[in-house]
Amino acid sequence: MVTEEEMKFIAYWEENRSRQKRMLYQLAFGLPIGLVFGLPVLVSLIFSDWYKNMEFISPSQVIVIMVAVLGIAVFFALFRMKHKWDMNEQFYKELKLKQQKNDPAA
Repeated sequence: MVTEEEMKFIAYWEENRSRQKRMLYQLAFGLPIGLVFGLPVLVSLIFSDWYKNMEFISPSQVIVIMVAVLGIAVFFALFRMKHKWDMNEQFYKELKLKQQKNDPAA
């Protein structure tokens, strides 16, 4: 038997699944978490004194580091949100199957 909470999830997911599948939505809602994951890499580079042994750091090296941190953040954001969408979709399919088994007329 499908509980009331599961029925609410089914209704929610039927309404929002296509919107949450879009890459722009996944990027917009996943990027803050991605930045939280990527910024410690940048902070550790700045405070680890890796640059003090070098005589000159070119601006292109700084740009490469910033692009790499941004790439890590975007990848983590998209990967996390895609995984979250897949988990919700799997749960939705399981609930629909459970609902069909309990109520074949529906």
